[in-house]
This record gives sequence, structure tokens and C-alpha cells, in this order.
Amino acid sequence: MPRFTYTARNRAGQNVSDTLEAPSRRDALRLLAARGLQVISTTEVAAGKSAKSPKAAAAPAVITKPSGRASALNRNQRLPFLEALHDLITSGMSAGEAVRLLSTRIKEPALRTLCAALWERLSEGAPLSRAMSDFPNVFDPATINLIQAGEATGSLNDTLTRLIAHLNEQRELRRQLVAALAYPVFMVFVAIGVSLFFLFFLLPRLQTLLASLGSELPLSTRLLVGISNFALHYGPFVAIGLVLGAVAFLRWRQTEVGRATSDAWLLRLPLVGPFIVAQSVLAFSQTLSVLLANGITAADALRMTERQISNRVHRRAFDEATDRVLEGESLSLALTRTNCFPDLVLDRLSVGENTGNVVPSLQDIARSYQKIVTNKLNVFTKVIASGVLLLVFVLVCFIAIAIVSAVFSVSTSFNLAG
Repeated sequence: MPRFTYTARNRAGQNVSDTLEAPSRRDALRLLAARGLQVISTTEVAAGKSAKSPKAAAAPAVITKPSGRASALNRNQRLPFLEALHDLITSGMSAGEAVRLLSTRIKEPALRTLCAALWERLSEGAPLSRAMSDFPNVFDPATINLIQAGEATGSLNDTLTRLIAHLNEQRELRRQLVAALAYPVFMVFVAIGVSLFFLFFLLPRLQTLLASLGSELPLSTRLLVGISNFALHYGPFVAIGLVLGAVAFLRWRQTEVGRATSDAWLLRLPLVGPFIVAQSVLAFSQTLSVLLANGITAADALRMTERQISNRVHRRAFDEATDRVLEGESLSLALTRTNCFPDLVLDRLSVGENTGNVVPSLQDIARSYQKIVTNKLNVFTKVIASGVLLLVFVLVCFIAIAIVSAVFSVSTSFNLAG
């Protein structure tokens, strides 16, 4: 009978390595799962060879990386999959049977590919969290750890409920942001289009007409003509320079130093800074409450929450606070030392820690800041929209005044000549 070496994690969270005999790899994985072990790696020992080091000869359990169409999966499939899985588990099916059914019934190609790949791993004995970990483009570490905690505690359905609610809140916030910025962006393109039409199409013809009449142009018209001539002769070079500058800035921002520096700049802006602070508070309160409520240890929950904070200044501050918490300090006091988060938030968190209700306190903070972020987003976009409209109005008025002044100037010269 074939022999297999394996490395697995037991219920205490410790890694164990050993060998066992089984008719096939699939049977070996099922035997290990029946023992309560979470397989990390396994490999078949060739006949006539001894299993000296499982770690050295370890091959990934089941399938290590998705290939073919599975490699094109992304975060867009995460929430639909979790919602469909939750619906089937709620109806009484096991997680494995639910994934198997989804792999045959779902019509959407990418989601069906994901379910089929997950079922392939589950059918060989891997737990759901282990199967999901083979798709890092779809499932982030926080999601995988939540599912693993739900499996270990037998509360997978409750875990899915909280996780889906959390992901829906994040998706709604992104939808509000995109919807709020759509109108200002549209107005910017309209303003650019109107300006280009006047400068490159209408004004050159008007300038030729006025020059043929021989009248002296007013100051506003001369200024507009000068801008038009500059745009015609040097506009392409300016546009290329702006594009190159934007590309250079974006590439610099992708570096760790550039991201940290530019994030610090954003925090100093009048409207943007408070909005980013509110976003960071919402991110850490939402994520940390979900992780702690689902049985994730405080150390793991804090580290996973840190990765959900997008602003590098706040992420570094939260990392420093996490180190102090692991040394025995309270979270509220550790966050107070960073001087990055509002005092009222830290006071509410401190009350929760003192009363033993950290998770409810974090949930209350998340609900409050969901409204605050929405309100700040509305104010922010209204200010942008008003500023863009004002700019468009000033631009159109300036062009209209310049053209009308030129027409009046020509009319006056004709009247004087008559």
C-alpha cells in the first residue's frame, strides 16, 4: 500500500509531520481530516525510499495554484459566492454539498469556474478554508481566517452572515463614492470640451474676421487670443508634460516611501483629511468587530485589521498600537498614543474595554462612522461639484465677454468711421 508523508496543523494549532499508509492521496487526505488535522502539504513516498524529511519532500496538498481560466478570477466573485453558499447552508446543506451543487448549477462562467475548482479540492478532503486559500485573488486572508474559525467552532453559517453583511457595507460605500464623483467628473469633461471647442475651432475663425476688419481688439479678447495661440503652439507639449508628470507621480506613489509621503499630504488637506480619518476609523472598527465576533484571536484580528486600513500613516500608527497591545496595553490607550484617531472614538472604545463589551462598542462605532463617512462624502462631492460648476461658469463667461467685447469694438469703429 502506498505511503504518504504529510505536514498538518492539529486542533491546538501546532504543526505535526508524520507518515501514513492509504490506498490513494484522496484517502490519505480524508484519513487526516477524520483525525482533525488540517493538511498543509502531503507527498507520496516512492517505493524503496524512506521518508526522511516530510518538509523537504513536501508537495502541496491537492492543487497548489489555479490554472487556466481559474487564474483569471478576482475579488468580484467573492461576495456572490459567499451569498450563494450562505443560502444553501441556511437551507440545511453542508458546505461541501453546497459547493458541489453550485459547481453544476451556477450559470455565470467565472463563478462556476471558482465553484468547480473549490469542489475539486473539497472532494479530495481539504476543508473549505484550505480550498479558498488556493485563490488569493478572490479571498483575502481575513475572509479565509473567518471561514476557518467558523469551521472550527461549528458556526460557519453565522460567520457567513456577518461576513456578507460586512462586505455589503464596504461595497455600498464604494458605490456611493463612485456615484458621488460621477457628476463632478462629467462636468470636468464638459468644461474641457467647451474650452477646446472655443480655443481651437471658434476663436481662430473669429480672430481672422476681426483682423480683416482692422479694429483694435479689447484687452479681454487679446488675452483670449493669446491663450488660444499658446494652446495651439504649445498645448501638445504641455499635455505630454502633464501626462508624463502624472505617470511619474503614480509610479512614485506605488513605492512605499511615495505612498507614505503622499498619504501624509492628503491628511493635511481641509476636506480630504477628515474624510480619510473617518474612513480609517470605519475600516478598523468594522473589520475588528467582525473578526473578534467570529472567534479570531486578538493578535490575529489586529494584524488582519491593520491590512484593511488604506492610509499608510494610519496603518503604521495602528501597527505601533498593535505592538503595544500585544505587550499588555489596552487598545484604546495604545491608539491614543498615536494621535491619529478622534478622542471620542477612543473614549467609546475605552468604555467597551472596561465593561468587557469591546465587540458591541466597535459595532456602535462602525454604525456611527458609516453615517459620518456618508455625510462627509456628500459634503465633499457637493463642494467639488460646486467648484467645477463655478469654474465652468467663469470660463464660459470670460469667453463670452471677450467675444462680445470684440463685436462691440468693431461696431464702435464702424460707427465712428461713418
